[in-house]
Amino acid sequence: MLERHLHALSLADAGTEDHAATRERLKDRFPRGATRRMTQLGLLVGAALDEVAPRPDDTIVYASGFAETCALEGYLDSFPTASPTLFQTSIHPSAVQQALIARQHAVREFFPLTGRAHLVAHAVQAALLAPAPRVLLCGGEERGTWLLAHRAASARTFAFALALSREPAGAIARVTLTPAADSSAPEFTLPEFFDALLARRSIDQIAAPGLRLGLAWH
Repeated sequence: MLERHLHALSLADAGTEDHAATRERLKDRFPRGATRRMTQLGLLVGAALDEVAPRPDDTIVYASGFAETCALEGYLDSFPTASPTLFQTSIHPSAVQQALIARQHAVREFFPLTGRAHLVAHAVQAALLAPAPRVLLCGGEERGTWLLAHRAASARTFAFALALSREPAGAIARVTLTPAADSSAPEFTLPEFFDALLARRSIDQIAAPGLRLGLAWH
């Protein structure tokens, strides 16, 4: 069994909020001018990470099914007068890298996991296996418009950041992965994981073939 203890949690449920509204709401959280080129997910993940305070010896695991694909929507929608700023946004690094660059945070290791089956299970597994004493598991999605019809974007916008440690003292929850013979359950998705965190709901279910995910609140 793999386990770590959850010591800090930051959640942002932006729902159907558009990029401009998110930028206006969070513009004071980042250096002046940085928000113009940050994706919506970059803004939200950056704000969530602020609440768990990354340290130089932390490992960061980033999980997103679609990552920054929605930045392409804004750029392509700007044609026939293509926007240079929207082009720069569309080729930016991942959301968590945008946040770390804006804050000039140094971290020990960075593991980006995007667009893969059983994303939640693999992201939690990476966080629980990391050798660092403290691991930040973060991620989220951006709401798409026309990309949504092509199954290349999320139906909602959200972000999260969890600070995980091996130290049980002072923890608010316990996260575990255990081997499981049953692999027939439906995939446990990133929005489902976020909703469980938001509602402080316990988890005890198959998250990937052969892996059972547990989340027990204290």
